Amino acid sequence: MTILGCKLDLIDSGEAIDAIMRYARESTGAQVVTLGTEMVVHAQRDKRYRDVINACALSLCDTVGLLAVARARGGKLRERVAGVELIEHLCSRAAAEGLPIYLLGGAPGIAERAARELQSRYQGLQVAGVHDGYFPDEQSPAVAAGIRASGARMLFAGMGFPRQEFWLAEYLSSTGCGVGIGVGGSLDVISGNVQRAPDRWRNAHLEWFYRLVREPRRWRRQLALPYFVLLVAGENLRNRFARDKA
Repeated sequence: MTILGCKLDLIDSGEAIDAIMRYARESTGAQVVTLGTEMVVHAQRDKRYRDVINACALSLCDTVGLLAVARARGGKLRERVAGVELIEHLCSRAAAEGLPIYLLGGAPGIAERAARELQSRYQGLQVAGVHDGYFPDEQSPAVAAGIRASGARMLFAGMGFPRQEFWLAEYLSSTGCGVGIGVGGSLDVISGNVQRAPDRWRNAHLEWFYRLVREPRRWRRQLALPYFVLLVAGENLRNRFARDKA
């Protein structure tokens, strides 16, 4: 399905995990994007970013807004594929299958803490290496070379959008990883640096509101949500007009 010009693959978490594990074992650089409403809004004014999203091997539904639109348009999606749960499920599978992972992103020390937490949860998980996300662009080739030297097969890039998607598009093949996944702020959550919304908030699809209450400075980012609704309404009207005209 395409929503506002951005590709969205209509698969749930189980199918996504199976595909990503297959990429990790067999691929030579498959990029996966966990797509959110803010990212779709950003893509409206950044064609290069939209092209990167649409070139990804998988584009997964990460937010309630996209889930609602996909369902309204007939998409058979049971759930969104949230970045934190995706990492947890993939690390469980990676530990069982002996596939080494690499954590890239966050402030200095965050990836290390996230790695320790994941290894404590998943016995036998191989963390081939970690690197913070606070490095200048000119160091990117060296960072990619370091990931290649680590032997990692699965790369979690938590550098925030659009940087993580651009970085993976340019350097994933240089890392030697079978798959690279943009995971936003998930490393902060796993490390304990950021508190995630309790289950009752997530089950009510109000995780975004919980974060806004705890971090009021995010209000500017949340303006993307009503704008997304307006953009989708406009696209629906254009599509209906086109069908009626046909």
